[in-house]
Amino acid sequence: MSAIFNFQSLLTVILLLICTCAYIRSLAPSLLDRNKTGLLGIFWKCARIGERKSPYVAVCCIVMAFSILFMQ
Repeated sequence: MSAIFNFQSLLTVILLLICTCAYIRSLAPSLLDRNKTGLLGIFWKCARIGERKSPYVAVCCIVMAFSILFMQ
């Protein structure tokens, strides 16, 4: 089953996207800052979510890792 139709896989992909975008923005901010609007603006928005809500994102990543390792 693909990640679009499985809710847990969809949440995992979204969390990985947020974490990856925040990490890339910390290394090279100009890469994501030049595309704040349009289709590529999604990555900038994910990076902002990862930066501003980092404690919540970290808790979600830990909960998701626990559920993947021990619930499946």
